[in-house]
Amino acid sequence: MSEPHEHHALLHVEYDGAPFHGWSRQPGDVPTIEGAILAAFDKLGCDATAISCAGRTDAGVHASAQVVGARYVGPIPPERIAHALNGSLPREIAAVASAPAPAGFDPRGDATSRAYEYRVLCAPEPSALRARYVLHHPRRLDRDVLAAAAAAILGTHDFTAFTPSRTLHSFFDRTVVVSRWVERGDELVYQIRANAFLRHMVRVIIGTMLSIARGERAIDQLHAMLAGAPRSDAAATAPAQGLCFVDVTWSPVDGLPLPPRWVPDREAALRELAHVLPSACAFPPQG
Repeated sequence: MSEPHEHHALLHVEYDGAPFHGWSRQPGDVPTIEGAILAAFDKLGCDATAISCAGRTDAGVHASAQVVGARYVGPIPPERIAHALNGSLPREIAAVASAPAPAGFDPRGDATSRAYEYRVLCAPEPSALRARYVLHHPRRLDRDVLAAAAAAILGTHDFTAFTPSRTLHSFFDRTVVVSRWVERGDELVYQIRANAFLRHMVRVIIGTMLSIARGERAIDQLHAMLAGAPRSDAAATAPAQGLCFVDVTWSPVDGLPLPPRWVPDREAALRELAHVLPSACAFPPQG
């Protein structure tokens, strides 16, 4: 190992969110993703002065492609820090890869889009092996209504109805460039990509679309919700276990490789990304 130096690393991190109370570190012994990563740095004798992620996930939400920026002082260089961290991280978290990051790069602030998937198991009986990663929904869902609801989400809308009423957000407009349901075996998978997300936004969208597909709400009500309706107009928040953070993109940064789906213009990027999304979360095989 080299002598301690100040480093800025970029890490690709996967995690099973079930045992954790979300990304953000909390007081006391509450287990969080951020807290576990900081503890792993500490065990390595590295002083992590700051870490940030591309998308702060809620309690129980998973990630197959989280991007973490870490500033730390220690003897382990960025290209080796992922391997070193895995020896100290809990088994539900894995640092898949790491590389040096240029000064000033912020995975959250510099992100141009983020993508999630939500998995729904449409079967009469539950799956024990997939229970941590899917929402079991034995009731019939109208697939045509789901498709229409997903199409309504596309574009720029005021998503006030899709985030808790008590919030630190002051701006509720978000631009969604991918919104669709796809069939994957006996699962229905909702895929969504946007420039940014509000807290609980995807899970409230899921709860509302499922309610519409069960015939409990009309599609016209969804259009009204997307015009800045209050939170009370939307349905209950869907459970966390079906949600996975699957992708993030950013604009060119000197000294940092471009993300796989990068295109040269921010607006063009959002248009191009409407046609691509990772095909699956890195979790147990289905069926």
